[in-house]
Amino acid sequence: MRGSRLALAGLVAFVPFGLAAANVQEKAAVEKHDIVVTATRLETPEKKVGSSVTVITAEELLRTGKTFVFDALETVLGLTPIRNGGPGATASVFVRGAASEHTLFLLDGVELNDPINPARSYDLAHLSLNQVERIEILRGPQGLLYGSDALGGVINIITRIGRGRPRLALASSADTLGTLSADVSVAGSGGKADYSLALLHERTAGISAASSAYAGNVEKDGYRHLGLDARFGFSPRPATRLALTVRGTTARTELDNFGGPGGDDPNSVQDYGTLHVRAHARDLSPSGRWERSLSLSWTGARREHANPFDEAHPQDREQGLYRSGLLKLDWQNNVFLHPSHTLTAGLELEQEKGRSRYVYEGPYGMSESPFPSVRAGSAGLYILDHWEVRDRFFVTAGVRAESHARSGSALTFRVAPAFLIAATGTRLKTSLGTGFKSPSLYQLFAPETSWGPVGNPDLNPERVTGFDAGIEQRLAGGRVVLGLTWFDNRFRDLVDFDFAAGYVNIGRARTKGLEVSAEARPADGVRLSASYTRLTARDLDAGADLLRRPQDKLAAGVEARLFGRFDLAVAAVWVGRRPDLDFSAYPYRTVILGGYVLLDAALTAPLGSGLELFVRAANILDSRYEAVWGYGTLGRTFRTGVRLSL
Repeated sequence: MRGSRLALAGLVAFVPFGLAAANVQEKAAVEKHDIVVTATRLETPEKKVGSSVTVITAEELLRTGKTFVFDALETVLGLTPIRNGGPGATASVFVRGAASEHTLFLLDGVELNDPINPARSYDLAHLSLNQVERIEILRGPQGLLYGSDALGGVINIITRIGRGRPRLALASSADTLGTLSADVSVAGSGGKADYSLALLHERTAGISAASSAYAGNVEKDGYRHLGLDARFGFSPRPATRLALTVRGTTARTELDNFGGPGGDDPNSVQDYGTLHVRAHARDLSPSGRWERSLSLSWTGARREHANPFDEAHPQDREQGLYRSGLLKLDWQNNVFLHPSHTLTAGLELEQEKGRSRYVYEGPYGMSESPFPSVRAGSAGLYILDHWEVRDRFFVTAGVRAESHARSGSALTFRVAPAFLIAATGTRLKTSLGTGFKSPSLYQLFAPETSWGPVGNPDLNPERVTGFDAGIEQRLAGGRVVLGLTWFDNRFRDLVDFDFAAGYVNIGRARTKGLEVSAEARPADGVRLSASYTRLTARDLDAGADLLRRPQDKLAAGVEARLFGRFDLAVAAVWVGRRPDLDFSAYPYRTVILGGYVLLDAALTAPLGSGLELFVRAANILDSRYEAVWGYGTLGRTFRTGVRLSL
């Protein structure tokens, strides 16, 4: 706690220096509302949205010098990212305390949640920031808009579209973890076409996945990443656009057997590969009243885990192969009944499949867990109404009917009004909605073992009802924005595992809390921000706090343009105590992980002719902490590199 106070005090003390060094004159403030897409499925000014949304822009991402989406989410209001070790290790995020599998991840509209994962969650360890234009985080149940998996919220990563004359960008960096990174991109537009292509390669020596704070964990676990991004667009006429998006990723992560004492393993590795493809067509009728949008996307994923015999484990080996595919058709229609009234209706068809095979050989023989290829389909119909009154009152409301081939139907709704008082700069917002999650392929079809049943074809969807209400106040001509939101989510029919019956719908949980935010732009080129999340997350059946959810999270940041040319970004986050499980002994026991503070800083300096130097320091205070019991976390790290734009 003392370290957190020192870090935040240091950040606050830095503010006056940043303001003085900016050396700029204030101009008349212009009230700004970012355009968001995820909250309504339409390009909508943020002031007209009743949902809780956070937008991270490309400029903000560039200033931080971060490489992966996971790192960019560390300070976001209402989010708790966790990772089982260093770079490349399994990573997930809790949105308002909801389970990691209750967050739906999208990349340019392509669903990323993996059908072969036991709970259909998404591992964002390998999702890079390369070519990312912005990240939109939508908090609260979103079953109406996006169907299954969006019980806690939606995180949508949107990549950039090529614009203007061709531009070539090169970047290279290195850090004290033994990391080497290089990326190259080219983007532009001409005539009726636009294009954007990028290639990223990174490798690092990493840290020990099993924390080196425990005996026997000394071997570093490295990581390699190669990513390709491509986006093409063609507009045969002004009201028509065709687009193709492709992202491919391959990665290798060195792993340990488990967290805690003796978890080290010298030759356990996981090879990972994904390919996301989306074709999209959008057209506006000659009358300008009907916009049609049709997209077809496919995601394929492959994970292979190999852990052969070694000197430390001469009698144990394991090998696993996991493959999945997801095909989705999305047909959306926007009818502009009036400049202040839009009706949206659509159809989604989805087909997922997966298979796996796991083999373990130990001192008592060999065991095999095959999961034959299975598939399941779903269809969803939704209708959404957007209307406003005199640029003051805005409402989004709708209903969705979903049918899953195995778990039956689900009906969800959402209503999200917002009221703007222009005279005082006040915005009131609230939302009430429901969400659901269809059972995963593994939960439905996992074969019975000698220990008993596993899969259960009679599972029902998990469900949630969520409510939030908030106020946003603008002061000083829009240069200061204060926000306060209260939320309450109640989950039921959660899928849990029973050793006698396999997977069953028996779980209930509740998450509630308060989100407080403040942002100030006292001068051009200067941005100050702070946020606080107070969370209560309870397992109602067990009568205990949900694991790894901190009750308190505080973040603060400063971004400043110094001397008219240097960009500086400083960020601090304090995460409070939270419960976890210690599996190093049987029976396992509940432990309390201590709070910690992370202080980061990044500086970008132009060198002329499109060349710039950047330096980033992460975990400056060298905090020793655990996000997951027994697993390692990064200590103080310095990174430096150059970017060239031609």
